[in-house]
Amino acid sequence: MKPKSAPPLLARVGASRQVAIPKKLHDELGLTAGDIVEVERKGNQIILTPKDLVEKGIAEGLEDLKKGRVYGPFTSIKEMLKSLHSTEKPQKKSKRAA
Repeated sequence: MKPKSAPPLLARVGASRQVAIPKKLHDELGLTAGDIVEVERKGNQIILTPKDLVEKGIAEGLEDLKKGRVYGPFTSIKEMLKSLHSTEKPQKKSKRAA
């Protein structure tokens, strides 16, 4: 016996061309605000494909570069490590019971 397919979900195109992904699909795919989706056309269909976190991380890194949120350039590893250690927050010392 062939399993029943779910009825198609509908979404409306807004004034600024935005389309809301139905909550059921959004939740099933584990999407969150800011996730990246690939948009492609196949005939008269529009296909949205969630992209991997690696690709999202690359997009976020490129955004950091555009906005100047970078350190360096460094001429040596020693110089890079010095920069990293100077920007790290001091850790609280743990209290030991005597």
